[in-house]
Amino acid sequence: MVTEYVAQAKQCPGCGTLTEGELPPHVRARASFGPETCAQAANLTCGHHIPIWRSTLLLCQLAGVAVSTGWMAGIRGKAADLVEASGFPDRVRELLKAAPAVHADETPARAAGGTRYVHLACTAYLTLMHTGDRSSDAIDAGGVLPGYCGVIVRDGYAGYGHLTDALHAWCGAHLLRDLKSLYDFEPGLQDWAAKMATVLIEARDAARAARQAGQPALDPEVLDGLITRYRQLATTGLTANIYRRTATARDARRIAQRFLTFEDMILRFATRPDLDIFTNNEAERTIRPVKVQQRSSGGCWRTLAGLADFAIVQSYLSTAAKWGISKLDTLRGLFNGHAWIPPGLEPSG
Repeated sequence: MVTEYVAQAKQCPGCGTLTEGELPPHVRARASFGPETCAQAANLTCGHHIPIWRSTLLLCQLAGVAVSTGWMAGIRGKAADLVEASGFPDRVRELLKAAPAVHADETPARAAGGTRYVHLACTAYLTLMHTGDRSSDAIDAGGVLPGYCGVIVRDGYAGYGHLTDALHAWCGAHLLRDLKSLYDFEPGLQDWAAKMATVLIEARDAARAARQAGQPALDPEVLDGLITRYRQLATTGLTANIYRRTATARDARRIAQRFLTFEDMILRFATRPDLDIFTNNEAERTIRPVKVQQRSSGGCWRTLAGLADFAIVQSYLSTAAKWGISKLDTLRGLFNGHAWIPPGLEPSG
């Protein structure tokens, strides 16, 4: 369907004032594609990570709209500009800084012939990504974690260590994988690792039961028993391998020392059972589209700006999807001048 817009100009015969008709914002040229075409194109490239050439063919075959590959290649940038102008990133930053717990992660991405990182701060209902290197300054550039006073759920990367205003929680899934790998390699000598994994799982289940019961803390006797077993097993793992000179023993000493040194971080999920923070799986799931897009795009982004645009648009689509809004409907609103903005930390219902 083709729509013609005519903007007339009339001059008042009395005062001479010239009044001109205003065209819709998306009408910027003598011939241009409307918001529905833009939304469908962005849904293919941004929502479903389909390469540019294939997206161009699909739009032509499914909708009968013959766009160029150059126009399709620019649609993500147009969407990113609209998301930025809508105030969406500032609103999500504001909400994330008020959240009791934030999941953080980072992942490498190939762009412009080098390696950049996509940084993430998210909750079950909010997503905010930005790009940079892997430094502390790049982590802070997202505008969420500096000064944040809640709980940061993360992996063991030391780049988050400067965020001292917040409490930190170490992802339990990472720890369980390390313990399993150690035990599987030397089941006879690293029995402490299997027992430590059991303690973590028991503590996770106790924290879940307390949360479901509306209890703000574990029973002191239960918590003390878990911590006592935890410390005994970590000490056993260290002493049992301290005089051994194998590679596995070195790994065992490193892991046991980690449990002793970072007890507060590792057991944060048990001392704060009101928060569902045993794993950082929320961040792992949310940041996975970076790898999906990279694989579908030939292994890289051509420009740093393209990667930055991806981070902005993916933040918008991911947040909307977490609220149960389809990507296509979200993009339709965006290109029609009605960008969706999250109303709060989570649905009120």
